[in-house]
Amino acid sequence: MNRYLQQLIEVAEIDKKIDSFEPRIVEAKFEVNQMIKQKDKLANEITLLEDDHKEVSLKISKNETHLAELNKKLEDIARKWKMVKTEKENKALSLEEEILKEQVTFANEEIERLSKNRNAKEEEIASRQDEIESLNTREQELRVSVQGVLDEIYKQREEILHTKIELTKNMDPKITHFYEKIRKWARNTSVVPIYKHACGGCFIRLNDKLYIDISKSEDIITCPHCGRILYVDENAPVQEKETKSKTKKEKEPKAQEPALEAVE
Repeated sequence: MNRYLQQLIEVAEIDKKIDSFEPRIVEAKFEVNQMIKQKDKLANEITLLEDDHKEVSLKISKNETHLAELNKKLEDIARKWKMVKTEKENKALSLEEEILKEQVTFANEEIERLSKNRNAKEEEIASRQDEIESLNTREQELRVSVQGVLDEIYKQREEILHTKIELTKNMDPKITHFYEKIRKWARNTSVVPIYKHACGGCFIRLNDKLYIDISKSEDIITCPHCGRILYVDENAPVQEKETKSKTKKEKEPKAQEPALEAVE
C-alpha cells in the first residue's frame, strides 16, 4: 500500500471520529432544546390568545358604542312622552321604546359575555407566561450542568481535529482536495476497503483485474461504480483468499462417479 493511500485511510478514520461527536453534542443539548421548543409553543399560543383578546375587546367597544346610542334614543323617547296627544302616537312610541329596551338588554348581556371571555383569555395568557418563566429558570439551571459536558466534548473534538490538521500538513494538497470532493457526498464512506471482492461503499462486485490492480498498484484507485477510494484491508487477507479459493472451487466441475454396472 502506498504512503498516500495509507494517509488517506488515516484521515478518513479521523473524520469518522470527528463526526461521531455530533450525536453526543445533540444528546447533551436534547433537554435544553426540548425546553426551547416548549417555550416557543407557549409563545405562539400567547400570540394567538392576544389576537383573540384584541378581537374580543374590539367587540366590547362596538357594543358599548351601540349601547350608548340606544340609551340616547331612550332619552329622546322620554322627552317625546310629554308631546304625545293621540292613542296612535302613544302606541307607536311605546313599541319603539320596548324595542330599544330589548336591544339595550341584549347589548348589556353581550358585553357581559364578551367581558367574561376576555377575562378568561387574560388568565390563559398569564398562565402561559408563568409557564415560560418557570421553564426559563429550569433552562438556566440545566445549561450550567450541560455546558460542562459540552466543554469536555468540544475539547476532545479539538484534539482530534488538531491531529488531522497535523497529518494533512504533510500530504499532497491535490490528494486531500480529491478526498474532500468525494467526502462531500460520501461522508464517512469516502475511503472503503474491498469486502468479498466488492466495493465496501456501494457493494457492487469488482472484476478480478481491478482487484489485482488495487492490491499491487501504487496509485490511488476509485470504484468504477460509485467513485469511492478503494483499498485492500491488509488485516483481513485470509478472508479475501478464502473467498477467491471458494469461487475457484465452485467453478471447477465435479468429478463424475463411475456408473454402476447393471446386474443381470
